[in-house]
Amino acid sequence: MFFLCGWSVFSGEMWLILAGLFVVAALYSSVGHGGGSGYLAILSLTSYATVESAWLKQYAWSLNLIVAALAFWHYHRQGHHDWGLTLPFLVASVPLAAAGGYMSIEGAVYDLLLGLALLIAAWRLLVGKWDVEEVRPPEPSKAVLVGGGIGLASGVVGIGGGIFLSPVIMLSGWASAKQTAATAALFIWMNSLAGLLGAGASGQIGLDLGLLVPFGAAVLLGGGIGSRFGADGAPQNTVRKILVLVLVLAAVKRLLELI
Repeated sequence: MFFLCGWSVFSGEMWLILAGLFVVAALYSSVGHGGGSGYLAILSLTSYATVESAWLKQYAWSLNLIVAALAFWHYHRQGHHDWGLTLPFLVASVPLAAAGGYMSIEGAVYDLLLGLALLIAAWRLLVGKWDVEEVRPPEPSKAVLVGGGIGLASGVVGIGGGIFLSPVIMLSGWASAKQTAATAALFIWMNSLAGLLGAGASGQIGLDLGLLVPFGAAVLLGGGIGSRFGADGAPQNTVRKILVLVLVLAAVKRLLELI
C-alpha cells in the first residue's frame, strides 16, 4: 500500500512542499533539468520520507515529465537542440532506465543510493560550469556507454539523470551550454517515462491524483518561469546555494538512517 494523505491533515506541510517544488522546478528548468533530485530532496525532508522508495520515485518521474517537457520545448524552439548529439545518449539509457525502474529497492540500500545521488547533485550544482570554449561532439560509442550507465542509475534511484549527464557533456567539451540543456531535457524526459513504465510493469505505480495535481501545478508554474526566463546573476547564485543546502540536508537525513 502506498502512503496517501489529504490536504486537511497536512495543509501546512503541503504548502511548504509546494513552495519547495516550485523553487526546484524554476531553478532546474533554467538549465534544462527536470528537478528529480530536488523533488526527492524536498519530499525526503517531510513526513513522506518514510514511505516506500517506489512512492517517491513515481512522483519524481511524473514531475520530471512536466518540467523537462517545458525546458525541452523552450530550448528546441530557440534552435539549440541537436538530434545528432542526443540520440546516442538515449540508445542505451532508455531501456536501462526502464530496467532500473522495474527493480524494487527498499530500506538501507535505497537510502544509501539516494543519499549519495543527492550529495553528487549538490556538488554539481555548487561547482557547475556552464561555459565551453571549444565544442567537440563525442564518439557515438562513448555517448552510448555514458547514457546507459546514467540511465540505469536514474531508474534505480528515481531521477531523470540530467544532473549527471550535463556535467559530463560540459566538462568533456561535447556541446555548448544551451545545447547541453536541450539534450539533458529530452534525456530526462525519456528516462523518466522509461522509469515509470518499468515501475508500472512490476506493479509499483500507485499515483494519487489528490497529490499529483497540486504537485504538478507547482512544478508547471515554476518550470514555466525557469525555462522561459532562466535565472540571472546573484538571485540565481542565492537560490542555487539554498538548493544545495536542501540537497545536503536531505542526503544527510537519509544516510543517518543507516546508522
